[in-house]
Amino acid sequence: MDVRVSGVRKEFDRFPALHDVSLDINSGELIALLGPSGSGKTTLLRLIAGLETPTEGKVFFGDEDASLKSVQERNVGFVFQHYALFRHMTVIDNVGFGLKVRPNSSRPSKDEIRRRSAELLDFVQLSGLEKRYPAQLSGGQRQRVALARAMAIEPRVLLLDEPFGALDAKVRKELRRWLREIHDKTKHTTVFVTHDQDEALELADRVVVMSQGRIEQIGSPDEVYDRPNSPFVYSFIGESSALDVNVDKSELWLGDQALGMRSDLPDGEAQLYFRPHDVELVDDSGARIAGKIIASRRVGATRRVELEINGAKGRVEIEIPADHPARETSLIAFRPKHWRVFPKN
Repeated sequence: MDVRVSGVRKEFDRFPALHDVSLDINSGELIALLGPSGSGKTTLLRLIAGLETPTEGKVFFGDEDASLKSVQERNVGFVFQHYALFRHMTVIDNVGFGLKVRPNSSRPSKDEIRRRSAELLDFVQLSGLEKRYPAQLSGGQRQRVALARAMAIEPRVLLLDEPFGALDAKVRKELRRWLREIHDKTKHTTVFVTHDQDEALELADRVVVMSQGRIEQIGSPDEVYDRPNSPFVYSFIGESSALDVNVDKSELWLGDQALGMRSDLPDGEAQLYFRPHDVELVDDSGARIAGKIIASRRVGATRRVELEINGAKGRVEIEIPADHPARETSLIAFRPKHWRVFPKN
């Protein structure tokens, strides 16, 4: 099922939570809505679900305008962060609940509901736990039950709001792999909300990066990580360092030193962004960025050093080999291997 969000604005008590948001989701895609708290990602998910109504704009399911339709009419499956399971119901009754409350005309028989629920529990690897109650399950098992319940109604679209946010890191990583496998088998059109960039980059076909109620960038995980289109995306996805520079006749300058780097930006103040791990160390001569190490810490197989840069305000971080002889107060020079320059606001 294709989903299209067209020019949507959403206000709460005249406060705009979304500003003119448009998004096309292809049938069978796994899309991540990624952004910090307050970016509008959960509001957008709830608008797709039918839990909120747009102040302006429309939501289409296929060619059908679904903007004023209820959750039930849209036939979406929704998985919440905190499971939202019925504590007084067994696992198998939780899974079959959405089918039991259907109108008589579309409600399967009791035997069919039980058969379908049992099949889904087997699908999510919870066979044998049918008679348990939610309190007798681990967090990861509860989230699998919640997903099975969402899939039981054969939804046109599957929506997940921070589905692994309440779980510890190890379980979260296991369930991420599992969800991707489930998606590849079922081919549901799936949209999930997360503030965890690793989760979005690992799981999604495309990532929608949001900030302050707007979409900053849409692209594959590789595109948004390797080719961020704004300072926000560069700093939010992955780690980054930034330096104030000047553009003069397409050359980048740091203070009175040319960096041997070129930009198509007009002359004036700008910011140079690069990844701390994506630099090469050079000798202390020629076009380079140089600074004094003021802090150093071990990060796995490398060492992360904080530099006070000559001729610049602020500090940057770069990664160097763990066995590099440089220590605090040492001078070190480097060049970014991949970088972007943005106009300074």
